Amino acid sequence: MRSFTSRNLEDNDLHELGRVLHLSRNKNLIIRTKTPPKIGMTVVDRKHQKVGTVKDVFGPVENPYVSVKPDVVKPEEYVGKTIYLNLRSKREDVPLS
Repeated sequence: MRSFTSRNLEDNDLHELGRVLHLSRNKNLIIRTKTPPKIGMTVVDRKHQKVGTVKDVFGPVENPYVSVKPDVVKPEEYVGKTIYLNLRSKREDVPLS
């Protein structure tokens, strides 16, 4: 099992989820990732600002897609940007290996 890539931005509570590919028809952010997160995990930008919540994981097992329900006014501004999982509030969701 793959583990999340840790990015030492301000601390080790951020783990790269992937780059936002596009918005779905229902305005969810679609991200390609190498390691699927658990549904309900918080997604943030590199400044620790909440972007949204993981709503679905779908597609091939090796490189799944993640659907994130945005909590921001202009989710289209995140297309092409890398977003991260905030593990601070849900430590129990962090894969151990």
